[in-house]
Amino acid sequence: MLRLRDFLEREDDPLQLEVLTGEVGLDRQVPDPEVASPGLALAGYTGRFAPQRLHVLGETEITYLQSMPDAERRERLERFFAFDLPCLFVTKGLEVPSELLEMARERSVPVLRSRLKTAEFYRRIKPLVEEAFAPRTTLHGSLADVYGVGLLFVGRSGIGKSECVLDLVERGHRLVADDVVQVTRRGTDILIGRGHELAGHHMEIRGIGLIDVQALFGIRAVRQQKRIEVVVQLEDWETAKDVAERTGLAHQTIDILGVPLPKVVVPLNPGKNITVVSEVVAMMHLLRYSGIDVAAAFNERLIKKMKEKRGLRTYLQEDYE
Repeated sequence: MLRLRDFLEREDDPLQLEVLTGEVGLDRQVPDPEVASPGLALAGYTGRFAPQRLHVLGETEITYLQSMPDAERRERLERFFAFDLPCLFVTKGLEVPSELLEMARERSVPVLRSRLKTAEFYRRIKPLVEEAFAPRTTLHGSLADVYGVGLLFVGRSGIGKSECVLDLVERGHRLVADDVVQVTRRGTDILIGRGHELAGHHMEIRGIGLIDVQALFGIRAVRQQKRIEVVVQLEDWETAKDVAERTGLAHQTIDILGVPLPKVVVPLNPGKNITVVSEVVAMMHLLRYSGIDVAAAFNERLIKKMKEKRGLRTYLQEDYE
């Protein structure tokens, strides 16, 4: 989970934060990924107020508070802090009313101030929070970038996933992760895969051992992360020869973190060039993405030809001259 202190400890300091309330509440966990302005709540309407969100006070909210008489400002703030607030962010380096800081310390609500403008602050904090709250899982497989398409190779241990990806790298494609693939969902339909930080771009090749792909093939042979677009399931010939797709008309899918992905089952037998097959899988996906379905188009032509021949045969049968 994401703690408020995590915003302060990022090395690149993207939010440019300073703490106005000391160590108060910095170790509490962020309960909700939404970031919002509490303007209406400060104005007195709390009917639809969601207190668990991260609240941002920009120039509008601060100047509104400063425009009030002292008694009214205190009354509004007391009503506001009656909710269980996780924290408050103040943008543009604005001066914060003393009553606000006083009530925040009393209720252990951390107040952090940023030098960024409000719009820029929203733009930077939302990806950080979404990344921390994104659904994630770990899969056993190998991920490669083939012609810009993320192919996730899965199958039983020892079936040849790593060797297939290694051959793809030798042909100019790129390795993303081998053996352990960490998958994160972005939004509702995007899956991003990357390798474990300790494994880096190492691969285990049976009979050889561990190899460093970046050291052997150069920086162009690897990438840090890639969107997963197609799952290639490698299966033994005897178990998959009767279930593998023959025409491409029936599209199989697999569900990962609630996202359906196209799945291609590839039966393996001696002599099969699985590397070329994988390249064709990537290119076929690109064709479908551009609106071209080869199997469907071929099927339409075949049906049209059969109808034409049936019509000719009917005509000849009814010709009594």
